[in-house]
Amino acid sequence: MTAGGASAPRDPRTGRPSSAQAPAPGTSPAGSAPAGLARLFDRAYWTTPRRVRALTAAALAALLLFAGVGYTVLSGARNSVDAIGHRAAPQAERASDLYFALGDLDAQAANLLLVGADEADFAKRAAVKQTYDQRRAQADADLEQATEALSGDSAGRKAVQDELDALGQYEALVARSDLQESTAKSLPGKPAADALYSYQQATDLLRSQLLPDADQVANANAATVESSYTTQRGDLGSGWWWLLVTGLLALVLLAALQRTLTVRYRRLISPPLVAALLLAVIGLGYGLSLASGTSDRLHTAKVDAYDSVIALSRAKAVAYDSNADESRWLSDPSRAASYSQAFFDKSQQIVKLDHTDQAGYLAALTRAVSAHQASSANVGFGGFLGDELHNITFPGEQQAADQVLSEFQTYQQDDRQIRALQGQGRLTDAIAFDTGTAVGQSDGDFAKLSDAFDQVIAINQHAFDQAVQQSDDDLGATATIACALLLAGALALTVLAVRPRLREYR
Repeated sequence: MTAGGASAPRDPRTGRPSSAQAPAPGTSPAGSAPAGLARLFDRAYWTTPRRVRALTAAALAALLLFAGVGYTVLSGARNSVDAIGHRAAPQAERASDLYFALGDLDAQAANLLLVGADEADFAKRAAVKQTYDQRRAQADADLEQATEALSGDSAGRKAVQDELDALGQYEALVARSDLQESTAKSLPGKPAADALYSYQQATDLLRSQLLPDADQVANANAATVESSYTTQRGDLGSGWWWLLVTGLLALVLLAALQRTLTVRYRRLISPPLVAALLLAVIGLGYGLSLASGTSDRLHTAKVDAYDSVIALSRAKAVAYDSNADESRWLSDPSRAASYSQAFFDKSQQIVKLDHTDQAGYLAALTRAVSAHQASSANVGFGGFLGDELHNITFPGEQQAADQVLSEFQTYQQDDRQIRALQGQGRLTDAIAFDTGTAVGQSDGDFAKLSDAFDQVIAINQHAFDQAVQQSDDDLGATATIACALLLAGALALTVLAVRPRLREYR
């Protein structure tokens, strides 16, 4: 202590007491740093304690910034998986299932006219009605689930309610047609005029409102999935780079702090600070791994799996609707040309072959299938099956998709057989072949086509579910706790490393 009790001045480089005389009040010592912000750029101002405190504060701030970016990126990743895996994609699949249920619903209604209401056909008619009732319950369930999913969307709920009302009208018309057919005890392929008229009203309602509305809902949901995927994967990509930059900044500042302690205090290393550096490295690697892993699994779920599920589900739904066109064609000669064209148009949706018409479609399909069987890479057609065969990803998917193509070719051959029999005036034989469920008959072969669709859809659905579940597991509570512990450890160890050194200046 100097005279008067004042503290002796300290050396600006070491922070220790100096023997220099204290300056007189109102003056500045020679060589001292200027006041204000300018002193921040003066080397003399940066004593060892100030250097250590500043680097410590910067390192801690960088760690907190890195943690904040990590939380934002990983919470966004969780939201991405939830939006695509648990909401948008299931809704889109439900919409496709609704289209399928409606298509087969009308196919069974057409079959009721086709099989007749004679006592000899009672068993076959009962089987058709049972399938009709199953599809009706399926469509009702899909619409009810859609209503629940759109609980906060008044416009969407109204659209679904309109669809429910239209479905009720359709079912009433089919019930009336069934009653009129049963009353008339019509023979196969010879429906009563009033029953045929009621069915025409029903199928017109389905084709003009129910199916287009279901198709619109399916397309809207698919667009939602596409938009969400593009946005979320872009966010994950930019988030990965933000994680890298902020994580490297934290590491650089921790390394600078370690160097300062080594140089200023003549110690080789600070074990707590080395441990903090190690935790930061682990945290950076873990965060980058979670971000890139989630991005990869979103790609697997959406592009590799979901796109195939949707394409195949739509193909299956369109195939069932085209199967209904066969029954309509046989039971309603007045609209035969329209139903025949509809069958061809739907076949083109499933396997699109350019430069061909209805008469040449089977021959063109046979050539395309033969070329693909010679080389699986040769996919000389478009449509839903073309999209699927260009997106083969998972084990067993190629064989399953090839089986669908083969069964589709067989079904097209059966369709030609039905038309040939009817052209020969053998309506009864054509109906028997169309509604026959044995292998080698139209409905029997169509059942094999349906099973083939289900098999390849199941492969892709399983991959989708796996990718979503893996992301859920990776981004769950364990990841949150691990990241919190890594951050807390790095912060605590950094403070622990510098605190003893700063005590030396007290």
